[in-house]
Amino acid sequence: MVKQRKYIFRLIGILFFLFCYSGLAAQSPIPGINISVNPADNPEQVATTLQIVFLLTVLTLAPALLIMTTSFTRFVIVLSFLRQAIGTPQTPSNQIIIGISLFLTLFVMMPVYEEVNSMALEPYLDERMSQEEFLDTATIPIKRFMQQYTREKDLALFVKIAKIPRPQNIDDVPVWVIIPAFVLSELKTAFQIGFLLYVPFLVIDMVIASILMAMGMMMMPPIMISLPFKLMLFVLVDGWHLILGSMVKSFVPF
Repeated sequence: MVKQRKYIFRLIGILFFLFCYSGLAAQSPIPGINISVNPADNPEQVATTLQIVFLLTVLTLAPALLIMTTSFTRFVIVLSFLRQAIGTPQTPSNQIIIGISLFLTLFVMMPVYEEVNSMALEPYLDERMSQEEFLDTATIPIKRFMQQYTREKDLALFVKIAKIPRPQNIDDVPVWVIIPAFVLSELKTAFQIGFLLYVPFLVIDMVIASILMAMGMMMMPPIMISLPFKLMLFVLVDGWHLILGSMVKSFVPF
C-alpha cells in the first residue's frame, strides 16, 4: 500500500512537471535558425567573405604553425627521450610532457612575441598599418629567431628545392622556406641531445645486466634492478634542473 502511494505521488509529480513545461513552451516558443546564401550587392562583400574564409582556414593551422616555429619541438622530443632512457615510458605522462614543453616554449618565445606585438600588432590595431604590412612585419622577428637555430646546410637544401635566388640576408628568405629548414634542424638537435641522455642510463643497464649474468640470474629482467639506480642517479645529480635549464639556456638571449 505504501509503495503504491509512492508511485502515485511520483506520477502526479511527473504530470505536473510536463504541464508546467508545456505552458512555458507555449509562452516562449523555440526559435528557428535559418542559413541562407544571398547574392552580393558589390565586390567588397565578396572580398570580405573570402577574407573570413581565409582567416578561418588559418586558425585551423595556427596550432601547427605555433609549434613548428618555436622551441616546442626540441623540448617535447628531448623530454620524451629522457622518459624512455630512464625506463619509465608512462611517467611523466604525455599531458605533463606537453604542458612542460608549452610553458618552457612560452618562456623562451616571450621576447620574440613582445617584439611582434610592438612592431606589428599594436600599429595594426591602431589602424596605422595595413593587413599586408602587418603580416610582413610580424614574420620578421619570428624568421630571425628561426634563423639563429637553423643550420646553413638545411636552409640551403630547401632554398635549392624551392628554386629561389640565393638570399643575401634572412629578410630575403620566404617564411615558407625557412620553417621546414628550422624544423629539420630542431629535429637533428633534439636527437643529438637524446643520444647524450641515453649514454649514462645505458651504461647502468649494461653494468646491471653483466652482474646478473655473472650471478646466474639470467631470467630476471635487468630493468627491474637498474630502474631504482637510474632514478637515484637522476635525483642525485638534480637531473630536471640540469636538463631543463640547459635547454632553456641554449636559446639566445638566455
